[in-house]
This record gives sequence, C-alpha cells and structure tokens, in this order.
Amino acid sequence: MTSPELATPAFSPEVEASIAAVRADVATLHAELVRYNLIVWTGGNVSGRVPGADLFVIKPSGVSYDDLAPENMILCDLDGNVVAGSLGSERSPSSDTAAHAYVYRNMPEVGGVVHTHSTFAVAWAARGEEIPCVITAMADEFGGPIPIGPFAIIGDDSIGRGIVETLTGHRSRAVLMQNHGPFTIGVSAKDAVKAAVMVEDVARTVHYAREAGPLIPIPQEAIDSLYDRYQNVYGQSSDERREEGER
Repeated sequence: MTSPELATPAFSPEVEASIAAVRADVATLHAELVRYNLIVWTGGNVSGRVPGADLFVIKPSGVSYDDLAPENMILCDLDGNVVAGSLGSERSPSSDTAAHAYVYRNMPEVGGVVHTHSTFAVAWAARGEEIPCVITAMADEFGGPIPIGPFAIIGDDSIGRGIVETLTGHRSRAVLMQNHGPFTIGVSAKDAVKAAVMVEDVARTVHYAREAGPLIPIPQEAIDSLYDRYQNVYGQSSDERREEGER
C-alpha cells in the first residue's frame, strides 16, 4: 500500500494543466540560458509560478542542462517545500529555491524568476557597482540603472529578502546581488529570461564603453519617455493602444 507521504498530490484538472504547462515552459527556457552563454556547468536556474495555485516550478539541483525535462522539474509550494509525491520530487531542488520562494510570497505580480552567472553582470556584482543607464536599451527595458543588492549567503531566504528589498518600488526587473550575480523577475518565466539576457547584454556594452572613455548620461526625462514608450506602446497594434487608453 502506498504511504500517505508518498501519495500523488491531488489537484483540480485546471491546476494540473497549469502545472504541466509551467513544467514544460521552465524546462525549455533553461536552454535559452545556454544559448545566450549565461551559465557555466549546472549553475543558474529558471522558475515559474503556477497560475491559480500557491505553487512554482524550478529546476533540480546539479542536473546537466542537457538532461532537463518537464518530468524532472521540481514542484514546490510558496515556502519552498517540495510537493511530496509530485513528478521529480525524489530530486533536490535548486539551491536557490528559498530565494525564489521568498520572491513569489512577497511579490504577487511576479510570475518568473531567473538566476544566472553571466560573466559581465557578475563582474559588476563583484565590484558592488550598479550598471548606470547610459544606453537607450537600458532605459527601454529597465527604466534606469540596474541596482546592486546586498551580499547574502546561499541556503536560506537571505537572497530572496535582498531581491525584494532592492526591487520593490524600482523599475528594474534585475538586481545584481553583490559578489554573486544577477537575479531577474518577470510577469512570466519567459519574461524573466528575457530580462536575464538583456542584463548581460547591457553589462557587457557599458563595460566596454567605460573602458573606452567617459560615459554620457541620459537625461532622466528621456529615460522616462523611453521607458514609457517601450513598456506601453512598443509592439502594440493601434487597437491595443486604443484599448489601453480607454482603461
């Protein structure tokens, strides 16, 4: 007889469908970290919130990116506990699980969290220095500089607390945790991965620019205008813009 602790958890058909969709999405998105050279070996992770449930999906710890699949993603509750009896629950979740869980508990608008060890972003983090907003792509995507978060040790929710404290009320969807590296948030796991790709791109560009000479600041009013256009107009049809204006 199966013990209660190992019984497969029972969710509604709608939640089961959401879990399956997020498992597939998160497993696939890890390949984007490899594609854009944002990770080394098995470091880094993507997680996604399960719509309609207090759950999220994250990668297992220490598993090769080539071996990641929907069935070995780890299902956790918002306290970071593995859901016993769920697919993949025999594995340990990412060492950053507590940090992701803290973000989901305290930032309900967040649907995805990503952590990488991308080279140039980590270099800024190693100096404890924010990336200044000196290129229009940064103004578009992050609405200003990419801030530095506090130094925190892996193993509990200290990193998560630092992420939330730094990004609450900040336009940026990325934080460089001091001496560690970038964490990004998004409305979905895909959105958070996009932010991670963009962080490394601007970290590299601004690094090279500063090596070549003084950086030229963008006026704050221009940053505000660029951010507003990119977030609210760029990529929308005229009908979508009209609908937004009527709300």
